Amino acid sequence: MGRGPRHAQGKRGGALKVGKGSKQSPGTKLVTSGRSGDFASHVVNPPVWRASTHLYKDCAALREGVKSNEDGRFFYGRRGAPTQWALAEALTELEPGAAGTVLYPSGVAALVGALMAVLRSGDVLLVQDNCYDPTRNAAMGILKRYGVAHRFFDPLNIEAFEDAYCDKTKAVMLENPGSLTMEVCDIPALARIAREKGAVSLVDNTWATSLGFAALEHGCDIVITALTKHVGGHSDVMMGAASAGDKWHRRLRQTAQQLGHVVSPDDAALALRGLRTMGVRLRHETESALAIAEWLQSRDDVAHVLCPMLPGSPGHEFWRRDFTGGCGLFSFVLKGGDDAARCRLVDALELFGIGYSWGGFESLALPFDVEPVRAKMAWPKAGWGVEDRFAIRLSIGLEDTGDLIADLEQAFAAMNER
Repeated sequence: MGRGPRHAQGKRGGALKVGKGSKQSPGTKLVTSGRSGDFASHVVNPPVWRASTHLYKDCAALREGVKSNEDGRFFYGRRGAPTQWALAEALTELEPGAAGTVLYPSGVAALVGALMAVLRSGDVLLVQDNCYDPTRNAAMGILKRYGVAHRFFDPLNIEAFEDAYCDKTKAVMLENPGSLTMEVCDIPALARIAREKGAVSLVDNTWATSLGFAALEHGCDIVITALTKHVGGHSDVMMGAASAGDKWHRRLRQTAQQLGHVVSPDDAALALRGLRTMGVRLRHETESALAIAEWLQSRDDVAHVLCPMLPGSPGHEFWRRDFTGGCGLFSFVLKGGDDAARCRLVDALELFGIGYSWGGFESLALPFDVEPVRAKMAWPKAGWGVEDRFAIRLSIGLEDTGDLIADLEQAFAAMNER
């Protein structure tokens, strides 16, 4: 039978002679990773292998095929083929400490699939209070229906985190920074406590990606990324991934296969294409976001700018200590005002689209109210008063920074018109 990218000729194809264990920088790995297949001797990108059925040369090969279960070995389309294997290999090489990566058809599928891989009926899951809303819904929905209890905790309160444990606590769901309100927590401390108490730590690392935060090296057991965002980068693909060391990678893979998770080769090719330029896109978006955040901070009609990269933001000290990069996603809170004023601002924007998701090449704005969905982190705890509660999340894309600021300025003018 044919072998996949990781096994082809025991080396990287073509002119790519530098091995996986080399000291390549992350920026270089974005270009070279996942290119160890036979194709690399002939073309830059892996062909798109569309196939549900993989063929065997004889019965002996058919029977031999069931004895192994790993990327790089043809078996059946649901286990992938060279296009998917190349993407998984690239993501693994970019995640320090990972033994392998499992692909999922969406970021939410990756979150739920990873949680189902580590939990069983009767277990208790601790969930960071400011995590992604679909993660909260999974804890309160499908996991609860399957007998997994959940407790929300304030990730900025280490003592309360330790007190939330019980003898049935088996996993902790983290996110850094928190969704919408962007608090950065002390992931190494939280992961260490989880390990000491015998719980698995999972972290949603979509905001920074492995380029900005090496989650496994900071103590987490499983790192989850919505490839829909920065990796895809063009708002045209839905996909997620979970990477881990050998023990948990095998469990993730087994659970994903039992759930029937698979990604299309066409989507895998799009994600690989986006991955190659992710570094330069992230740098531009980060620089632009910081400039816009500082501009917003200077305005009298803005009460708070919630940007991890900005001094004074909750957990900024942890961002400076643990992160090597950022991205274009942050939020701000209007000073006073009401929903009607916020809608005037958002509706007046011309360069910012109104929509969910983020991490694409285009800028987006999303109004949100966070107070109703927080269990432990009340608004006053987060550093602002109840009167300042109308917020907007911005995803900064690749447009010119000055043009985006000008667009925001005219939108604020529209908001302030009476």
